[in-house]
Amino acid sequence: MKEKFIKKALILALGGFITKILSMVIRIITTRVIGVDGLGLYMLVLPTFNLFITIATLSLPTAISKLVAEGTRNNKKLVLGFLPIAIIFNIFLIIIIIILAPFIANNLLHNEILYYPIISIGITLPFITTSSIIKGYFFGKEKMFPNVVSNMIEQITRIISIIFIIPYLLKINISYAVSGLVFINCLSESLSIVTLLLFMPNKTKINKNDIKPDLNNIKDIFSISIPTTTSRLISSIGLFLEPIIITFVFLKLGYQTTYITKEYGIISGYVLPMVMMPNFLSGAISNALLPAVTKSYANKKYKETKRKLLLACNLSLIIGAIFTIILFIFPKECLKLLFNTTLGSNYLKITSIIFLISYILNPLSICMQAMDKSKELMKINIIAVIIKTSLLFTLTYLNINMWPLIISYGIQYIYITIKIINIIRKNL
Repeated sequence: MKEKFIKKALILALGGFITKILSMVIRIITTRVIGVDGLGLYMLVLPTFNLFITIATLSLPTAISKLVAEGTRNNKKLVLGFLPIAIIFNIFLIIIIIILAPFIANNLLHNEILYYPIISIGITLPFITTSSIIKGYFFGKEKMFPNVVSNMIEQITRIISIIFIIPYLLKINISYAVSGLVFINCLSESLSIVTLLLFMPNKTKINKNDIKPDLNNIKDIFSISIPTTTSRLISSIGLFLEPIIITFVFLKLGYQTTYITKEYGIISGYVLPMVMMPNFLSGAISNALLPAVTKSYANKKYKETKRKLLLACNLSLIIGAIFTIILFIFPKECLKLLFNTTLGSNYLKITSIIFLISYILNPLSICMQAMDKSKELMKINIIAVIIKTSLLFTLTYLNINMWPLIISYGIQYIYITIKIINIIRKNL
C-alpha cells in the first residue's frame, strides 16, 4: 500500500512539476507581454477571480473524490447527476457578477479599468466547474494520469493564447488585455474537459436517468462540500479583502494608485508565486493522500492513516526546505532567472522562511477532510482569516511598505498548523 501511495504521489508530483514549470513560463511571458502595470492590474482582480471560483466549484473535486473512493455508489450517476445543478448555479453566479462588477471595480478596487476583467470572470466559471467535477472523479478512482495530462494541456493552451492573443488585445487597451488573461481560461478548461473525457471508459453509455439528480447523492456531496467550501470561501474572502484594505489604507496615507498597484503586483506577481512553488508538490502528494487516507480511516486502520500522513508531511517539508534554502541564499538570482527582474528580492528572502510551515498544510487539511473534520477545519480557517485580516488592516497603518501582508500570512499559517495538529493528535 505504501509503495502504491508513493507511486501515485510521484506521478502527480512529476505532472505537477511540469505543470508548475509551464505556470512559471506563463507568468514570465505574461509579465513581458503585458508589463508590470498590466500584471499589477491582473493581480488586483485575481483575488476576486479566486473568490468566485471557490463559490462556483463548491469544493466538488474533494467531495466527489471522497465519495468515489468509498466505492459504494453508482459513480456515473454521482458525477452526471450533479452536473446540471452545478451549471444552473454557475449561470446564477454570472448574473450576480454582471450586477456587482461596477461596484467591485469602482468602489472596492478603485479602478474602473477592472470592470471588463471582472465581467470576464463570470464567463469562465461553468468551464472551470465542469472540469473540476470530472477531475474529482479521476482522483477518487486513484487514476492520476488523466488529471496530469489535462493540466498540462491547460497550461500549454494558456501559453499559446497569451503569446498570440494578448498582444493584439493590448493594442486596443490594457483593460481588454487583462480581460483576455481571464477569458483564456474558457479555452484552456474546454480543452481540459475534452482531454479528460477521452480517458473515460469506452463502454460508458449515458441515458436520461444518469443525468437526473439523485437526492441522496446531492445530500452526500453537500455534506462534504459545504463545510469545505465555507472554509475555502472564508480564505478567498480574506484574499479578496487584501487589495481592498491595502488600497484603502495606502490612499489614506497619501500614496498614489500607481504606486499601490506596482508594489502589490510585486508581492502578488513575483514574491508569493516564488515561495508557493513547493505547494504544487505538496498538493500532488495531498491529492494522492485523500483516497488512501479515506479508506484506511473508514476501516479504522488508524496506525496506517497516521503513517501515511507523516510520510506526506515529511515529503512536503523536505521539498519545502530545499526551496526555502535556495530562495533565501539566491533571491535576486531566482527573480532574475524567472522574471528578468530583481524587484522584491528583499521581500523574497524573508518571506521564504515565513512560508516554510505552510508546506505541510495541504496534507494536514486533506487528512482532516478524510476524517470528516471539515466543520472543525472551517472554524479554524474562519478564525485564521479574521486574525490575518485584522493584522493586515492594523499593521498597514505603520507605513512599512508591504511587510504587513507578509507578516499576516505568517501568523495565519502558524495558527492553522498548530490547531490542525492538535485535532489530528486527539483522533489518531
